[in-house]
Amino acid sequence: LPIVVLLLRCTLRSSAVQQTSGSTHHPQRAWLSSQVPLCGHHTPKHRTGLYGPFTHPQQTLGSSRGPLSLPLFTQRVALSQGPNTSTAKIRLRTRLVVTLLFGGGLLGTWWYVRNEKQQNHRMQRIEQLKKVALGQGDFSLLDHRGHRRTKRDFLGSWVLLYFGFTHCPDICPDELDKISAVVSALDKDPSLPAVQPLFVTVDPERDDVPALERYVKDFHPRLIGLTGTPEEVKVAGKDYRVYASPGPKDEDGDYIVDHTILIYLVNPDGLFLDYYNRMKDDVQIAESVRNHMKSYIKLPE
Repeated sequence: LPIVVLLLRCTLRSSAVQQTSGSTHHPQRAWLSSQVPLCGHHTPKHRTGLYGPFTHPQQTLGSSRGPLSLPLFTQRVALSQGPNTSTAKIRLRTRLVVTLLFGGGLLGTWWYVRNEKQQNHRMQRIEQLKKVALGQGDFSLLDHRGHRRTKRDFLGSWVLLYFGFTHCPDICPDELDKISAVVSALDKDPSLPAVQPLFVTVDPERDDVPALERYVKDFHPRLIGLTGTPEEVKVAGKDYRVYASPGPKDEDGDYIVDHTILIYLVNPDGLFLDYYNRMKDDVQIAESVRNHMKSYIKLPE
């Protein structure tokens, strides 16, 4: 765009210079200046020639002798206009058209190269994600309704995944509230696909199917809780490098589980794309997810 503007300025400036130079040194104007007296100059009627004095005849348009003297108004019009005015306008239009075509070609080339670079960058990013040993495996868990779910069930959907436990006093509810706010914000944009929120427990001993069913009701209606045997839960957490360690029990048998506090973003191909810690709020996460959706390229099957 700056190149196109610069070309237009150069074209207009060049045309203005040509018109100025043409009006200053025009041959017709020079001839009229030598033949017709201008206003403010006195030309004597009686002059002395080679064979004595003679009188210059005063001619009119109706006279048949000698050259015709143009009326003063016609002289001024002739001096102010040149015969190449229309030609200059045609040249200006031609240059403008050529400049616009040339600038449009540059703009189209720039847009094409930019899109190619962005697409190549995205493909390289996808290849890098494939090599990351995070979320590459599969899991088999029970949802809060008692149905068996695997990772394949969520292919084709954007997923926000969080690992926690139902007895968590504050952190897990805060993070699930954040996920619910993100999903609700993205749902307001009809051009974006729906996001599936998932909650995987790291405390399978206490978080059975009924416990999860009661717990997920406090959050987004699409939230799915997942649990299983200690081994199944361990496999799912290990796939995302989740750390989980139960703390000592108190007198009532209650305990706190120390675990990784991250929200994972998984694309429709099942690839891990991004993660968000506690420092990210719902607005920042929603904007990040939105950008990932807009730059998403489906992997060839």
